[in-house]
Amino acid sequence: MTTTTLTGSRVLLPGDAGYDDARTVWNGMIDHHPRMIVRAESTDDVVTAVRTARELGLEIGVRCGGHSSVGHAVPDDGLMIDLTPLSGVRVDPAARRAWIQGGALLGVLDRATQKYGLATTAGNVSHTGVGGLTLGGGMGWLARQYGLACDNVASYTMVTAEGEVVRASRTERPELFWGLRGGGGNFGVVTEFEFVLHPVGTRTLVAEYTFPLDRVVPALKAWRDLNAEAPREATFTASIGKDDVATLGFVWVGDPERAGGLLRRFETLGRPSATSVREMSYVELQSREDTVERHSLRRYSKGHYLRQFPDEAIEAFADRGGSGPRPSVGLQAYGGAIADVPDEDAAFSHRATLFEFGTGTSWTDRAEDEVRIAAARRSAAAMAPFASGVYVNALSDEGAEGVRRAYSAEKLAKLVALKRAYDPHNVFHLNHNIQPDL
Repeated sequence: MTTTTLTGSRVLLPGDAGYDDARTVWNGMIDHHPRMIVRAESTDDVVTAVRTARELGLEIGVRCGGHSSVGHAVPDDGLMIDLTPLSGVRVDPAARRAWIQGGALLGVLDRATQKYGLATTAGNVSHTGVGGLTLGGGMGWLARQYGLACDNVASYTMVTAEGEVVRASRTERPELFWGLRGGGGNFGVVTEFEFVLHPVGTRTLVAEYTFPLDRVVPALKAWRDLNAEAPREATFTASIGKDDVATLGFVWVGDPERAGGLLRRFETLGRPSATSVREMSYVELQSREDTVERHSLRRYSKGHYLRQFPDEAIEAFADRGGSGPRPSVGLQAYGGAIADVPDEDAAFSHRATLFEFGTGTSWTDRAEDEVRIAAARRSAAAMAPFASGVYVNALSDEGAEGVRRAYSAEKLAKLVALKRAYDPHNVFHLNHNIQPDL
């Protein structure tokens, strides 16, 4: 195959300039070498890449932001479809719609829509890919007001395993539309998303209260109780980092003046060692958690959904898995508009979640791999008795068992049927895979 067979794109082979950069993803533990990388600049390029991979019998990986912790985007000796050149966005502020191509990062979407004081639910890191985030559900700071990212998609344009281009919406291929709203990249390569936008303005507020570990348990209990009555503009957060300091607080999207009552109620948490209340722009908020190291660190993480957060779970959260090196842990509140959507409306499951729990660690020395991974697993295991499912985008190396935790049995059966219809040979299996022969 030559570059002339893929109009407007480049084919990178091992040894070519740019090949190593293109195969490098967010987790430094991933060192895979595709036989070829197709840098797609159009939907037609994706069609040709899919058909070429099938003709040559190559595994297909699809790369956007490259945040898959297990490296699904980069197939060893396979064909990687690099969507990052496919990153355009078009906004219609009057219709409150945005059309964004499948390789764009969240920061591209946010900057384009914020010119008009508009936004849609997107994740918390600007260098995350729109595609991977949205296809798995898409949690973000606007979700409690407007639902998950997938709840705000009006239509998808997708390349199937047969290399056909199809469109899915509530009226066109509604069964595929249902599955793409939380079913991950199992059914094809989405090359364009049409999003509904909301008039959120440009102002936000971030409140953070720092506590030493010996005072964090009572503070967490008060924080949990306040969350039960939190306005939808507020998303409660809690974390304990590698510095052994706990940070409790909330992110507010909207007029910061309306957050005054909640700020006063946070005084009931106890006596923090430090307090930070900052107003910032929405674009700044969306990039404040970007990692400077980007794709250089070795990483491992696990997660759970929690429908309840009893005192015993608070103790386990604060302990982070017991002795030895302890990973970072965090919580983000769900509820609000997420739970308003009927459960049967989309493949995404566990809408009754109270908090999403995550534990993770990052390092540079490969000699630490075993001890770091074991620490994160201990931390996740300590919270497992309180878990009620998992966010598919938070899965790492759980395999089929993780997929069963991500979806209800009824939804999984429906997803399997959809997989049989659109990808019966499991061409798109480098993902949290829904196998067509379950």
